[in-house]
Amino acid sequence: MEDKKRNILFSKEQINSRIEELGKTITEDYKGKNLYVLSLLRGSFVYAADLVRCIDLNVKIGFMTTSSYDNCEISSGCVKVVNDISDDIEGWDVLIVDDIVDTGFTMNFVVNHVKKANPASVKSCVLLDKPSRRKIEINPDYCCFEIEDLFVVGYGLNYGDFYRNVPYVFNWE
Repeated sequence: MEDKKRNILFSKEQINSRIEELGKTITEDYKGKNLYVLSLLRGSFVYAADLVRCIDLNVKIGFMTTSSYDNCEISSGCVKVVNDISDDIEGWDVLIVDDIVDTGFTMNFVVNHVKKANPASVKSCVLLDKPSRRKIEINPDYCCFEIEDLFVVGYGLNYGDFYRNVPYVFNWE
């Protein structure tokens, strides 16, 4: 892939600006609530870290690892919990943060999984939304950018084990 030209879809500056806006919105929406941000590893760790720094509230942060891609470019449709939530989230307002909603399988699975723990509310927040690929009807409550059906990497999104550290989102031409 390295021999192909990178097509930058969202620059570091565009991403930072949009996350700041979203952080302000989330701050307003969750004032007076007990916010628990659940970052889905590994893809969302960069996004979640930047997002929580833009939320001006006391925030409890937790992590969950799921798998549905198995180093492929498309979702297998079978979601597995690799590492579950380690906190008691009963009564908390949970905001699930992920890098991308594509088919919807992972987000739908995690929302239903989290609801079993009796949180006060459950919402989702993604960096990228790819609605044209949806297999399950689910829409993120908060989203930075909507994209077409492209395979994208960077800013936490990977190809194999690489490119998560790239500070922008791109695809190859």
